[in-house]
Amino acid sequence: MWRNKNVWILLTGEFIAGLGLWLGIIGNLEFMQEKIPSDFFKSLLLAAGLLAGIAVGPLAGRLTDQYSKKAVMLISGFVRVVSVVFMLIAIETGSIWWMLVFLVLLQVSAAFYFPALQAAIPLVVNEKDLLQLNGVHMNVSTLSRIIGTAAAGILLVAIPLNAVYLLSMAAYLVLFVLTWFLQFEEKQKTNAVTGGPKQGFKDVFPIIVKLPIVMMTLILTLIPLIFLGGFNLVVINISELQESSAIKGWIYTAEGLAFMSGAFLIKRISHKFSPYKILFSSSMLIGLSQLMLYFADQPVLTIIAFLMFGFSVGCFFPTAATIFQTRVPKDYHGRFFSFRNMMDRVFFQIVLLITGFLLDAVGLQKMSVIFGILAISMTAAFFIRSRNLRAITDQEQRIS
Repeated sequence: MWRNKNVWILLTGEFIAGLGLWLGIIGNLEFMQEKIPSDFFKSLLLAAGLLAGIAVGPLAGRLTDQYSKKAVMLISGFVRVVSVVFMLIAIETGSIWWMLVFLVLLQVSAAFYFPALQAAIPLVVNEKDLLQLNGVHMNVSTLSRIIGTAAAGILLVAIPLNAVYLLSMAAYLVLFVLTWFLQFEEKQKTNAVTGGPKQGFKDVFPIIVKLPIVMMTLILTLIPLIFLGGFNLVVINISELQESSAIKGWIYTAEGLAFMSGAFLIKRISHKFSPYKILFSSSMLIGLSQLMLYFADQPVLTIIAFLMFGFSVGCFFPTAATIFQTRVPKDYHGRFFSFRNMMDRVFFQIVLLITGFLLDAVGLQKMSVIFGILAISMTAAFFIRSRNLRAITDQEQRIS
């Protein structure tokens, strides 16, 4: 796998683009903090971009299946580069409306790029290397997040805001150029994809229903999102509860390093345990880590909870991605990953709102117990369901 130049192009591109993304995200927060005093209006502005990405999701999935995945990645990469121009105009004019244009274009670009990327990964390496590549790819993304946020904090003090966005644009340009050098074979599209009655986005749903492990994995991915949706709000509340600004840095560092450890070790873990066991064990640990935040006033137990969570999602997400890439037919990959992207975004927004409400209504510690019990209950219910499905399947195979 490591001799495959496509792998190095994808990983290098992910790292550089991730740096650009996080430079832009921290820049967005700085600009909004200066121009928009209301937190509610800040959330509305950010939500507008996310909604634009959700709206084009069906089109993104259909086009990814219909046309070359490399072409979709190139066009969306070009749009991402152009979007930064509007943010530079926003800084120059001090107008939040230009920033809105920037956010919409950025999210629309992401809505096309990421399903195409997920659909391209199985075409780049052999199936036996998919789990390892998914783990490494997520580690590179996490590393770029850690370095990007740290670099942005330093750069905002040293250089003007528009210079930070120019660096972000440069990173996107590098990704665009690297994408040109990707080389992988895509089989000729059939009529079911390029035309005829089966070209619609909704055609992916019967495929999901016919594959119980895909359906179950898709629903199980909501469990880590219960934690991730309000992650930043939770960290802020822990900092206030412990009256410590330093704990925020320790939490992000612990979670990031634990995630990378899980994603690095998942290849070895997968040889000893089935994907089912990895998913259910990780989901259970996620629920337990949420329950542990009942003791969020204790720094040591807080760090242990985030170490547990980071390691669990580091094992969970590469395993889930590999299941999707290997079990869903490749002709439907674009539409499937676009649907999953839309589902994650919608659920993320819902969890964010619920987290904010519960933090005000019952407080962090009681909310953590509610979310922890919900995660563990969902995991137990689907574990029982999966055992019944496998028992029925084994019985049918013995009869036949």
